[in-house]
Order: sequence, then C-alpha cells, then structure tokens
Amino acid sequence: MRSLLIVSLAIFFLSGCASVPPIPVDQRSVAPGSKVTRSGTTELALLGSAVTVGDQLPDVRLVDSNLNFVNLSSLTGDQVLLLSIVPSLDTQVCERQTTQLGETELVEGIRKVTISRDLPFAQNRFANETGFDDILFLSDFQKADFGRASGLLVDELYLLARSVVVVDREGTIRYIQVVPEISHLPDLPRAIAEAEALLNK
Repeated sequence: MRSLLIVSLAIFFLSGCASVPPIPVDQRSVAPGSKVTRSGTTELALLGSAVTVGDQLPDVRLVDSNLNFVNLSSLTGDQVLLLSIVPSLDTQVCERQTTQLGETELVEGIRKVTISRDLPFAQNRFANETGFDDILFLSDFQKADFGRASGLLVDELYLLARSVVVVDREGTIRYIQVVPEISHLPDLPRAIAEAEALLNK
C-alpha cells in the first residue's frame, strides 16, 4: 500500500499537476510616488521624488557587482537604457523578471540594466549563477538614493518597487511601468518595444 502511495505521488509531481502556477503579468501601471499593493490587500506607499515621462534620469551613484561606483548619467549618450527594477533577486518573481530580461536578445543599441537594493555580492552571485553577462547589475543598497530620487522606494519594506523604465540617449525617461501589485511581473515585451522605437528617432 505504501509503495502504491509513493508511485502515485511520483506520477502526480511528474505530470506537472503540482507545478508552480504561472506568475501573472500586469499591463497596468501606477505612478512613482503613489502606492503599490502586496498580496492584493496591503497598501504600501512609494517614497521619494516621483519621476515622470519627460524627466531626466536621476543622476545618482550606484554600486556594480564588482563594487565599482557607477553614476547613472554616465550610462546614457550612445545607448537606450532598459532599466529593470526589482525588490530582491532572491525572490521567485524577481528572479523570473531578471531571467526574462537575460534570455531576451535585444537589438544593438539597447543596454540591459537591473537595479535592486540587494548587496553587490548577492548581485554578483546571481550574475555568475545565471551567466547573464549582458546585464549590468547595479545596487542601491547604501542609502536608497535611486529609490528616493525616483519615487520608487517602497515604504516599510525599503525595497524598490517592481518596475521597468526606458531612457533615451539623452537621458530622458520615455516610458515607465510601475507594477501595481508587487507579486506580479511587468509587461517586459511592451518596454522592449518602447526601447526599440527610440532607436529610430
């Protein structure tokens, strides 16, 4: 009887019936500086100076996965920036968001950047484990300067709100999606389309 139970459980798991449900992709957006939800019920305010489309990308200093300081403004000029902003790489949704970015082959002229408040060591470990060497990982761990300068710092959690930002070659923000429910994925294909459209302007 016991062996029959074990076989039945094995068939159940291998059949995919016990697979993790897909993570919802959200097409909606809220404004930086407003609110997001967690688990659909808990409202969390977004702190800081809210940016909007048409604003310049905040010129703040972040730290890359090799402990080098990087000014965001130094990344603009010859490339369109696709900023994928996540709360923490060590969570399922953030890992999936970053994996989608890493597995997507972009046209030349678009630079992939992931920003989180993870320690640079954690970002370096993630980059090495995944092999996504075309993503520039930047950490806002020190004082959350990026979060505060963009209106994307989640109150209470002090993590960054899940979002995608597209910045043109002049450093102007051209597209923002701040995911209203923190456990949902952003509409990455839409952001990529927005970035590709800027290459022709």
